[in-house]
Amino acid sequence: MGASITIVGLGSGNPDRLTVGIVKQLQQASEVYVRTKEHPMMSVLDDLQVTVRSFDYIYEAKDSFPEVYASIADALIEKATAGADGAVIVYAVPGHPMVAESTVQMLRERCGSEGIELAVLGGESFLDEAFIRLGFDPIEGFQLLDASGLNASFLQPQLHTVIGQVYDAFTASDVKLALMELYPDDYTVIVGHALGVEGQEKVLRVPLYELDRVEGYGNLSLVYVPRSDDDMLRQRTFARLHEIVTILRSPEGCPWDREQTHESIRKNLIEETYEVLETIDEDDPEHMQEELGDLLLQVMLHSQMEEELGTFSVFDVIQSLNDKLIFRHPHVFGKTRAEDAEEALQNWEQMKAEEKRRKGQNPEESSVLDGIPKDLPALMKAYKLQKKASKVGFDWERIGDVFLKIEEELAELREAVEKGYAPEEQIGELGDLLFAAANAARFLDADPEEALSRTNRKFVRRFRFIEEQLRAQGKTIQESSLEEMDAIWQQAKNQV
Repeated sequence: MGASITIVGLGSGNPDRLTVGIVKQLQQASEVYVRTKEHPMMSVLDDLQVTVRSFDYIYEAKDSFPEVYASIADALIEKATAGADGAVIVYAVPGHPMVAESTVQMLRERCGSEGIELAVLGGESFLDEAFIRLGFDPIEGFQLLDASGLNASFLQPQLHTVIGQVYDAFTASDVKLALMELYPDDYTVIVGHALGVEGQEKVLRVPLYELDRVEGYGNLSLVYVPRSDDDMLRQRTFARLHEIVTILRSPEGCPWDREQTHESIRKNLIEETYEVLETIDEDDPEHMQEELGDLLLQVMLHSQMEEELGTFSVFDVIQSLNDKLIFRHPHVFGKTRAEDAEEALQNWEQMKAEEKRRKGQNPEESSVLDGIPKDLPALMKAYKLQKKASKVGFDWERIGDVFLKIEEELAELREAVEKGYAPEEQIGELGDLLFAAANAARFLDADPEEALSRTNRKFVRRFRFIEEQLRAQGKTIQESSLEEMDAIWQQAKNQV
């Protein structure tokens, strides 16, 4: 059967906190291994005449912590398997074995299947000292986070937050950047070094921006962020946005917001979208930030209305989107490869077809033109219709053929006007001409909406130039002749 493994905690570093049971385990063990000798308890083990072997050599040989932890688990399992029956291998770790000890979790997962008996004893965690030295009660709300994998989305200001394993200034810098996603730069945080270790303990209060300038980071360092009920600290969180929209729609909220329906604010969604597009055209990031917020509000309001009915919430919307993005990007989240944008798009279309099959729809029975919103602006819709048709070969071979089609449609429009066809027929011929022009945009790989938007902006600039020049002459545009305006227009073409 081999040897068994017993895992013990060496505590936070205060020898007075080491239990009698753990001392006995250490003294009676066949072999004692420590994860690292970089711990204050090593001198105590020397005094107890406990011979230890460390895995520090693995830290030096591996490039990442996950590799280190996996290698330590492999080594212990190998030693237990090769050990004598009835022998006990003690693996001693800093603090408590079940707090921030990846090797312990790996051993708990693997020892059963390897036929190795495993026992885990306690030990004083660094959290015990943190509660005492930093003076907070975890019952008020508490979270323990790992500095190496810290993400701003984990942070909850209303909870006491302890961030462990802040080994060095580089890790502290990563922690600082994550906290700055939510907290002001000058927010007070607390750094604790070797809490509870006599002669080594340091507790420092520093503004957040100085977190990585603190000296003394090591294996016994942590960062503590006290809890706060200040709603302003949650202003950058999605949870706070959801909460605000819920309040606005509640009986105690805003009368106007409560009265709105999908239909009453339908047009707002379109208007806010176009306002975002305007900021993109103007290359105005600050204004874009504001308008994107207004657009997001529309999504939140429509989702909140459905949440009130019990159909879905904005979190369901997010889940659906996440599922779709992962499913349609197998070249990113799966094993499929995409060497360029064209291959990525092919993957996207294939996965869309697979989604339809999973929903019981047959992609082969649907129209090639399906999937285009009926309320799209007409020019954009024409472009998308032609693009879909071209994918199955219904297309001109070259742009010259498109130019001939444009000339043909222009001639038909001219004939309809000159011969006095009915207004409906003239409008139909105009539509044919615009449709052909949209086809030219596709051959030029240009968005016709964007092309026309550019021309619109150019027209506005030049027309305003006319107005400014006329004002400088003491005239209004209503008092000026077409010849005067056209002369200034020609100037504008060279200047704006």
